[in-house]
Amino acid sequence: MSLINTEIKPFKASAFKNGKFFDVTDADLKGKWSVVFFYPADFTFVCPTELEDLADNYAEFQGLGVEIYSVSTDTHFAHKAWHDTSDAVKKIQYTMVGDPTGTISRNFGVMIEDVGLADRGTFVIDPEGKIQIVEINAGGVGRDAKELLRKVKAAQYVASHPGEVCPAKWKEGEKTLAPSLDLVGKI
Repeated sequence: MSLINTEIKPFKASAFKNGKFFDVTDADLKGKWSVVFFYPADFTFVCPTELEDLADNYAEFQGLGVEIYSVSTDTHFAHKAWHDTSDAVKKIQYTMVGDPTGTISRNFGVMIEDVGLADRGTFVIDPEGKIQIVEINAGGVGRDAKELLRKVKAAQYVASHPGEVCPAKWKEGEKTLAPSLDLVGKI
């Protein structure tokens, strides 16, 4: 079953950000655009490269009114330890959510049950709490924050321009499409 246009399920978890621990709930993801970025585990190999890439682009996400939540099945304590010891992860200023029970990972359908880790899942959530973009990669395939930014911009554009859609490789400022009977067979 597709998660597109479904509302996020309730959750409560402990998180780490800017040297502090605090709770995060599904309500925190509503009222603004959010990215929930699942990764398998702290202290691994591909994961820190992805999280650093997000950190390097975090200001641009914030400029779009988007908050980032990285999630793994590690605890918030492990997130802090990793943040304190890794030069790549030390750059992170967004929220790192602990999901040791796997509740959030299961809510988003990315839990790898036999190992207790999350797949590399990326979810873009609109201000109403509905999932607009889903991307799930194999464990050995890292993601690209610039491509995620492009997709977020497209989702925001479509949300604010009813009747228009963004074609493949669309970038901000480029021409969009207005689906209609007149357009059928002309592309």
